[in-house]
Amino acid sequence: MTVRVRFAPSPTGYLHIGGARTALYSYLFAKARGGKYILRVEDTDLERSKREYEEAQIADLLWLGIEHDEGPDKGGEFGPYRQSERMQIYKDIAWDFVERGLAYPCFLTSDELEELTNKANEEKVAPHAYHGKYRDYDLAKAKERIESGEEHVIRFKNPGKKWTFTDLVRGEVTFPEDMVGDFVIIRSNGMPVYNFCCVVDDYKMGMTHVFRAEEHLNNTCRQLQIYEALGATPPEFAHVSLLVGEDRQKLSKRHGATSVTQYKEMGYLPKAVTNYLTLLGWSHPEEKDIFDVLELGDAFDYTRFSKSSAMYDIKKLNYFNEQWLRKLSDQEIASGFEHALGSESEFSSMTAQWKEKFAGLMKEKVQLFSDIKEFMPIFFDAGADEDEQYTEAISWETTPQVKEYLKSQVDALSSDFITEDQVGEWMNYLKKDLKIKGKPLFMGMRVCLTGRAHGPDLKTVVSLTPISIVKERLN
Repeated sequence: MTVRVRFAPSPTGYLHIGGARTALYSYLFAKARGGKYILRVEDTDLERSKREYEEAQIADLLWLGIEHDEGPDKGGEFGPYRQSERMQIYKDIAWDFVERGLAYPCFLTSDELEELTNKANEEKVAPHAYHGKYRDYDLAKAKERIESGEEHVIRFKNPGKKWTFTDLVRGEVTFPEDMVGDFVIIRSNGMPVYNFCCVVDDYKMGMTHVFRAEEHLNNTCRQLQIYEALGATPPEFAHVSLLVGEDRQKLSKRHGATSVTQYKEMGYLPKAVTNYLTLLGWSHPEEKDIFDVLELGDAFDYTRFSKSSAMYDIKKLNYFNEQWLRKLSDQEIASGFEHALGSESEFSSMTAQWKEKFAGLMKEKVQLFSDIKEFMPIFFDAGADEDEQYTEAISWETTPQVKEYLKSQVDALSSDFITEDQVGEWMNYLKKDLKIKGKPLFMGMRVCLTGRAHGPDLKTVVSLTPISIVKERLN
């Protein structure tokens, strides 16, 4: 049996980070077993679904390294891969169910449904207990009413029994027989509901496994009924842990950025994002934290999933990004800095050699490429960061000596930059000839040359700072 796993997003917005994790798990499971990963677009919400969102979601998945084998942009033997293009399939199956006595047209109006629901609430019973008014209605009469244009839905007949299945994450799950009533499979506008069309598609497309968040667990009750009506064996389900924020509530916009597009625009590295997402509900067999997710191979196994909710912590994501950023070459880091700073920045006008040396110095100081913005004044702003320590260092009796000497040396130079060797020579002179040592020497030189009491390696910083900026500081 060829393993076939799908990811089926709705193109009603940008790809949610939780959806990206589901896609990632689906992809990794399929590839670990030599199977196929399929992208299907669930666009039955015609009002909110947009092709631009579909394209953005595909782009985000590819950015993460999750490439589908079949999908709306690639085709495949089980297409179409957009639900909006499969409407006749759903209609035919729904009416086949009706003809076989497994479903029925229901003519309950909105007012009648509201009245029945209120009655059920008064009697403290489930509302669906009253929704079966047309369950045994004569089919010939129902067809006449439909042909006359009367509004209706199609409801599936709940067989009225317990439903049990074995979830790959949660073990045996049982739903009571009265959990759902006769549920709608085709709405009054002719559109299929999620629990119907997703089962039809998974069946028609030969899906063997379905990964989704635990919030979809209760949907399985309805879906198992549809599989039975189709005479089909359900796929194996894996309901993975829910993503929650620090308040333990479901991850949402109030917790910050939630779409992959946002993280991409903020400069996160795709390997960092996938690395972190994979560990939100799954653990590496060797207990590794930092690893290339796309190289897991058969190490990715469903037995490593956790049932507990996974807390999404942006600080941890930043840590993962920091670790992956440091694995890049200086040239790649320089490119990332340039993108974050923009083409109009002073950085952009520097030579490639300067940029790579800068990247080598600063890569240990940032978690994101955009973090470099706060360090740029060290190199391009002649002003001083006059904090308490700077003020103290400037007040030392030796600092004016240091400044006067450095100014004489810098003013004598005609080059665009100072070399590290020159800084070393000045340091030795101040130490040996002027007998200035320790903190007054090192911090004294730093505040005079950089305008700050602390920072990266002094010699390298000065060598990367245009001499015009250094002269302004000394003046």
